[in-house]
Amino acid sequence: MRDHIRAEGLKLLRRPAIWALLAIGLGLSVTFTYLIPYAGYAGGTSGPRADRGLAALLPDQLVGNSIGGLPVFLGALMLILGVLAVGSEYAWGTWKTILTQDPVRLRVYAAKLVTVCLAALTGVLAVFAVGALASLAVALAEDRQLEWPGAGDLLTGIGAGWLIAAMWTVLGALLGIALRGVALPVGLGLVWLLAVQNLLTLIAAPLLEPVAQLQKGLPGPNAGSAVAALGASGDTPGVEALVGGGQALLVVAAYLVVFAALGGLLLRRRDIL
Repeated sequence: MRDHIRAEGLKLLRRPAIWALLAIGLGLSVTFTYLIPYAGYAGGTSGPRADRGLAALLPDQLVGNSIGGLPVFLGALMLILGVLAVGSEYAWGTWKTILTQDPVRLRVYAAKLVTVCLAALTGVLAVFAVGALASLAVALAEDRQLEWPGAGDLLTGIGAGWLIAAMWTVLGALLGIALRGVALPVGLGLVWLLAVQNLLTLIAAPLLEPVAQLQKGLPGPNAGSAVAALGASGDTPGVEALVGGGQALLVVAAYLVVFAALGGLLLRRRDIL
């Protein structure tokens, strides 16, 4: 198992697309969480409203700012990561080579999931790291007191962020197996994350009570509720406290397990071609 994980890790490290996803994720996080809001603050007038805008950029808001993008935009990148890690084996026709070395499909699949989940953790930690640097720069530039989240809050935020990121990554792996490729799984996954979720929230839910109730059981809204409970701004797309934070994390964990089990079942029972 350890050799499989090492091999899968090397494959990910040598793929330029994985590094591109990381760079895009960090760029989006810094730009929309810090650069644009700070530019708006710097170009605005002084007063209570401006002070509230600045307060959202300071180090004590690191946890919420770092995980706020996971329900939608950063989650979409995590989904692509999962699709690339698994679906590419179909596109390249390399499943036969892999399973010749170890015919136990579930062991190979488990190694892939461990690898992509560790990659997701790396991405979450990187977002926290660049967020810490950006918030530190804002605080120093504005001569504000440095107050960081407590160690417990920080670990809770990282853990919750990893759980949400892992859920989207494993969903990507499931789509890659179900659709046996890369392009279609990525396309359908992005349509769901970036379009269908928002349409349900903004259009269908306010008009139809059954849809409003259905949302409470869907992965995206629960991810949004979880990060909202940990301090993410409600102005961020996908962030809304529809259910309690504890319940939201339990639902996200349940989806993670279900997605992983379905992917393993499909890979084990179907032809790999």
